[in-house]
Amino acid sequence: MAEHDFAVLTANAHEDWTLFAVRFHDKPGAGELRQQLLQAHLEWVAAQRSMLRVAGSLRTSSDATPVGALWVVRAPDKAAVEALIATDPFTTGGLRAGWDIFHWSKALPEPVSF
Repeated sequence: MAEHDFAVLTANAHEDWTLFAVRFHDKPGAGELRQQLLQAHLEWVAAQRSMLRVAGSLRTSSDATPVGALWVVRAPDKAAVEALIATDPFTTGGLRAGWDIFHWSKALPEPVSF
């Protein structure tokens, strides 16, 4: 296994951005509202690719109604992440009960890809 300087990997000192992980919590029982807002939300997500690097719903099982979501956001600061969230149709439409924003440090040097 290659040795990596974790401080260099996580500092982003050479960049004008930081990575953030955002964990969203949907309002309980809001599955129907989610469906109503889904198309507008997906179109919005596609338009935010410069900042929104990874996005997807979270479920207790593969066939369950989503209970929230997880994003990885590339942004200059937390205020920019909050501004992004404020324009999401899931937020403006009242689906979100809340969210947590965390600074995220990538532990491996390889790019994220699936």
